[in-house]
Amino acid sequence: MNNWYECKVKYQKVDEEGRQKAVSEIYMVDAVSFTDAESRITKELEQYAGLGEFTVASIKTTNYAEIIPNESGDRWFKCKAVFISFDEKTNKERRTASSMLVQATDVKDAYDVLSKALSTSIADFTIPAVQESSIMDIFGILHDFDKEPTKENAEE
Repeated sequence: MNNWYECKVKYQKVDEEGRQKAVSEIYMVDAVSFTDAESRITKELEQYAGLGEFTVASIKTTNYAEIIPNESGDRWFKCKAVFISFDEKTNKERRTASSMLVQATDVKDAYDVLSKALSTSIADFTIPAVQESSIMDIFGILHDFDKEPTKENAEE
C-alpha cells in the first residue's frame, strides 16, 4: 500500500527576460511519514542542478487510490472513477468513488488510459471527472513504476 504525500516546493527561477521569479511547484512522493516525505523530496530535487536552492513549503497527505503512469504522457490528471456494484442483501446498487492520478498528454488521453487500466476490473465503472493537475512529477519508492526492485532502491 502506497502512502502518497503532496509536496509544494518553492524556489527562484529565471524567466525568459532574465528576471528572478518565485515559483511554487507540486510533486508527489511515496513515503511512510511527513518526515520521510520531506527527506525524499529533498533528495530527489537536489539532483536537479538547475533548480538551485529550494524550500519545501508544505506537505499534505493525499487520498489517491492508484497512480497510473503512461510513458507517452507528459502531464498528470486527477481522475474520479465510480465503481458500481450490486448489494444482494438490500437489492440496491452501490457506488464507490475513487480518486486516481493518470499520466497522459491531454484529457481525452487520460480518460482512455484510465479506461484501459480499469477494463480488467470485475466491477462496472464510470469516469465522471478528468481534470489536469498541477503536479509536476511523481517519485515512487522505485522511482520508476515499471522497474523491478533492485538492491539499491529496495533498501531506501
